[in-house]
Amino acid sequence: MQNLINEIKELIIDSLNLEDMKPGDIDESAPLFNDGLGLDSVDALELGLAVQKRYGLILDSKAENLKEIFYSVETLARYIFENRK
Repeated sequence: MQNLINEIKELIIDSLNLEDMKPGDIDESAPLFNDGLGLDSVDALELGLAVQKRYGLILDSKAENLKEIFYSVETLARYIFENRK
């Protein structure tokens, strides 16, 4: 699971062009949005597309649990681990 967490950190940095960050700068249990990493709704779309492309997942933008899935790197990793093909 730690490998997946590191992959997701790198995916966040690459897909959102966060060139000044390293994977170690991202706290896997901190929120991705608002007070945590500070991502916004545009970042959410970019990250969602990157996750779908990389892991072959289909994320429904109307799903009520998307906020829970994308809460932190840990929650996203758990979802990917349980649902990837």
